[in-house]
Amino acid sequence: MENFASTPTAISAPEPLFDDGMPQPDTDGGYKGAVAARAAGISYRQLDYWARTGLVEPTVRSAQGSGSQRLYGFRDILVLKLVKRLLDTGISLQQIRAAVAQLHEAGVHDLAQTTLMSDGASVYLCTSNDEVIDLVSRGQGVFGIAVGKVLHEVTTSLVDMDDHRAATSDEGLDELAARRDSRKIS
Repeated sequence: MENFASTPTAISAPEPLFDDGMPQPDTDGGYKGAVAARAAGISYRQLDYWARTGLVEPTVRSAQGSGSQRLYGFRDILVLKLVKRLLDTGISLQQIRAAVAQLHEAGVHDLAQTTLMSDGASVYLCTSNDEVIDLVSRGQGVFGIAVGKVLHEVTTSLVDMDDHRAATSDEGLDELAARRDSRKIS
């Protein structure tokens, strides 16, 4: 179990961990910002702010100036959703930054078996049930976020969006064309 109360350090971009059974990313190998924001349940404005401040940066492609698009990997979207969950529970942004940095440093590869625990002030990374039980028995753990459940939610969101995109492309219309057509009718 690791306590994320330490000061964050510089980290390198993690390698993608998820390949099999995942929805297909953009042709460049990632998900565009709007898709990433929707799958994580955050606004595009939050996504942009978090990328600019280094909280969660895209690992596939960062913005290279005006007009360029960031591309997020599946793991990036998972981290975005975890950050949102932590913010929703009242954890400070400073603690979340430390947690994200430590999560990257830990290089945890089996995220489905990981639980983020918090006592309201600090965030702990637990990679086994014994660590969760130990933390709770000491009275430190107030709540936990099962990363595997969040991973499933992100996957489901991306699959649903992919299905919706396929359905609209089967009709021969993209979203922009559909909007134009609806304006013409009005």
